[in-house]
Amino acid sequence: MAEVEETLKRIQGQKGVQGIIIVNSEGIPIKTTLDNASTVQYAGLIHQLVMKARSTVRDIDPQNDLTFLRVRSKKNEIMIAPDKDYFLIVIQTPSD
Repeated sequence: MAEVEETLKRIQGQKGVQGIIIVNSEGIPIKTTLDNASTVQYAGLIHQLVMKARSTVRDIDPQNDLTFLRVRSKKNEIMIAPDKDYFLIVIQTPSD
């Protein structure tokens, strides 16, 4: 677990990172650096997005799987690394 903590600290220390959330496969937040309301909102919505994106990738090619998802808006950039049991979500300010 210390390795996970070190990795999260390293990611959080990167320029522009606003928050990190680790979510289990059901969409329940396990670890976060954000406030509770933001965490619940991001976790629920991102979980739905990842499930849809994963389904789309598999519909196109059943042998394939989603490995990374990046969503960029005017205010934020959300990077999601889904795994079998967990998702890592990083929210950051986009750099120009």
